[in-house]
Amino acid sequence: RCKNLSVSFWNSYWMLPSDVCGMNCFWEAAFRYDYMKTHPSEKMHLAVVACGERLEETVTMLRSAIIFSIKPLHFHIFAEDQLHESFKDILDEFPYEGKVNYTLYPITFPSESAAEWKKLFKPCASQRLFLPLILKNVDSLLYVDTDILFLRPVDDIWSFLGKFNSTQIAAMAPEHEEPRIGWYNRFARHPYYGATGINSGVMLMNMTRIRRKYFKNDMTPVWLQWGEILMPLLKKYKLNITWGDQDLLNIMFFHNPESLYVFPCQWNYRPDHCIYGSNCRAAEEEGIFILHGNRGVYHDDKQPTFRAVYEAIKNYSFGDDLVHSLLQPLERELQKTTHTYCGRVYKVFIKQLTKSIRDLYARRSKGR
Repeated sequence: RCKNLSVSFWNSYWMLPSDVCGMNCFWEAAFRYDYMKTHPSEKMHLAVVACGERLEETVTMLRSAIIFSIKPLHFHIFAEDQLHESFKDILDEFPYEGKVNYTLYPITFPSESAAEWKKLFKPCASQRLFLPLILKNVDSLLYVDTDILFLRPVDDIWSFLGKFNSTQIAAMAPEHEEPRIGWYNRFARHPYYGATGINSGVMLMNMTRIRRKYFKNDMTPVWLQWGEILMPLLKKYKLNITWGDQDLLNIMFFHNPESLYVFPCQWNYRPDHCIYGSNCRAAEEEGIFILHGNRGVYHDDKQPTFRAVYEAIKNYSFGDDLVHSLLQPLERELQKTTHTYCGRVYKVFIKQLTKSIRDLYARRSKGR
């Protein structure tokens, strides 16, 4: 079922110094404006898969998507049956105004191989591979893991769809920026994309193209469609893969590199980008756009910088002043983490967030 939700915003205005955003931001904003102008009524589709103890984390991700986004959002939430009522209870209480819809789905795999897909990597993780086959009426989709936080509008990563060339069907970020600490290039026992592999925690998909495409592979000279290639890939590589569905995607795009659009690391910023020293230059220059708290760092004390951002967004109440209720308390918490490698570069965690708040208030002021 689809539930209509809404978003209420506040009518205050706050302006930051003009040097927060340089010329790169200017041209990026100009491109975004042109894209939105030519796609004015487009609804953005965001999918997530939640199992086990991921309810709170998923809700926090959804909150972060709502805070700054401009165009309407439709959430496709794939969850274990026992989580459905909890999702409904929480999402139905969100104070929206018709800007957001959601649909809840059960976890489903092809019946003849369901058990094998369920035990691949983490429970339910491989559900994402079947989204193009399940959501047959959805043209494009942004899939994210539950441990994602948006620090700028979803609209901005959605606009990458307009940058795809004629052969590209999906977009992801590299697994690593620094090969010396890369996992795939040091340990993988299967093909992988590029120099260091790709991370599937943030995956933008033109699903119409995915459903139509025939993929090259190393199993048969016959090119196979998406629904035909998944099980043969699993059978061939199941003893060689470590990260489950992400490894299968790496294998697929290794053989079809022309099909992938690669976006920079600040769109999928993980602990690996700072725990051994800062190695995402784009984030250093422009800030983090999407934070990915993999390895459970939102819920332990190993990376307090990541946990501070998560707690700030989780505890923020819609309608409160973003500067005084989110940004300023967060900066105070981040300043306490400078004893860690990630804490030493804590300003990259609030650089884009600061700009997103400024932009939001500017839009609200113009809309009065």
